[in-house]
Amino acid sequence: MSEKVRHILSLSGGKDSTALAIFMRNKVSDMEYVFCDTGKELDETYAYLNRVEAYLGKKILWLNAEAGFDHWLGVFGGYLPGPNMRWCTKLLKLKPFETFVRDDQVVSYVGIRADEDRVGYISTKPNIKAVFPFKDYGIDYAGVMRILEDSGIGLPPYLQWGRTHSGCYFCFFQKNIEWVRLLEKYPKRFAEAEAYEKISDDEGKTFTWNQGMPLSELRKPENIEGITQRWMEAVRKRRAKRGERKLVEVFAGMADVEEERPACLICQL
Repeated sequence: MSEKVRHILSLSGGKDSTALAIFMRNKVSDMEYVFCDTGKELDETYAYLNRVEAYLGKKILWLNAEAGFDHWLGVFGGYLPGPNMRWCTKLLKLKPFETFVRDDQVVSYVGIRADEDRVGYISTKPNIKAVFPFKDYGIDYAGVMRILEDSGIGLPPYLQWGRTHSGCYFCFFQKNIEWVRLLEKYPKRFAEAEAYEKISDDEGKTFTWNQGMPLSELRKPENIEGITQRWMEAVRKRRAKRGERKLVEVFAGMADVEEERPACLICQL
């Protein structure tokens, strides 16, 4: 008898993985839905996932690492994760997922769209085969929007205030304007993120989330004004090209601008 193959779809709380879960709901009867919880996500993400779970009619399993972010931050000597050192993704997302999978043969469903040409952080264990249904079915950005709208789930609520993707509230992939919006919307979360930063005169001892500007500087009124003005100009240009799309969809699309480094797919799809 052949070994049973498990079918697993990892949700991040983002629009693409959510749309994929909705799309696959009636296609794979034994699909397992999981969410790798760092404990540092926005409350809005948790609430959105509860809505998705109700729609799917199937439990989303929450996977947590044995030790959380603060533990590993101490292990790394206060070295904050960043694009070139993504220990948070490895230890708080991928490791719990791979522990859950064990050595079982698994098909992992990934929500990269047909109009995307990118790779990202996903498991490379030989027993895990990644598949990309949106590419197979030719579903692009507009198709994802239709799936979310037709289901009644809609877009993640954090897009309403300008955040472009899911992930921890202090995610190092955030743009400057997203930090500004976090400060405005959730000042306590911003302060918590700022408290993790360390500024030192000793070489190699300064650790910040934002490579270009520590949060203690970013929060200054003159910097907020400049960041906001540049953002408004970018939105104005996007609006001119958006056609009939709603503004919140423009925000969603701004996450899809090609980055210099690929994002962590298990966190942000």
